[in-house]
Amino acid sequence: MGRVKTRLAREAGGGEAVRFYRHTVQAVLGRLWRDPRWRTQLSVAPDSAITNPFWPKGVERHRQGSGDLGRRMQRIIDEAGPGPLIIIGTDIPAIRASDIARAFAVLKTHDAVLGPTPDGGYWLAGLKRCPRVVRPFENVRWSTVHAFDDTAANFKHLPLGLGAAATLSDVDNKADLHACQSWFGRRILPSPTIMTPGTSR
Repeated sequence: MGRVKTRLAREAGGGEAVRFYRHTVQAVLGRLWRDPRWRTQLSVAPDSAITNPFWPKGVERHRQGSGDLGRRMQRIIDEAGPGPLIIIGTDIPAIRASDIARAFAVLKTHDAVLGPTPDGGYWLAGLKRCPRVVRPFENVRWSTVHAFDDTAANFKHLPLGLGAAATLSDVDNKADLHACQSWFGRRILPSPTIMTPGTSR
């Protein structure tokens, strides 16, 4: 409590924010981490939380290290092995394996992919990493309506450009939480027509 979904906690309370986060992480990991099409690893902050028994057994875990969100995501890119890489947030309740598969497909024809959220941010960032040296998270105004555009601007020089993944809604306030209250922790998602308003498939 106090370390996850802090904006949500200010409106809905710390207990509700933690409940949302715990159930959503478990559901998203449950849908993704055993999929044979990719290897999933969990990047944990703060570093001391890496040994927390909350995390599902068998999921590969790494420490995020220090710095703002951009610096920590850049560290994931720099330390990963060769090949395409996708980073997602674990607090987007509507993520499906098909969304990840489509994002990897975008990287076959583009140097990078972003999955936008309706509030101007993004839930997914992916890189082909060929050429490998890319620093997409510099000069990004995090937690603002400019985060997507600032990041997209960092890809303008790449020859194959930036592609788009699905648009998914995040949960930052009490209204967002209320919209997905009945299903956010479910391993199997309901039909997209009855999910969070603003979520497109």
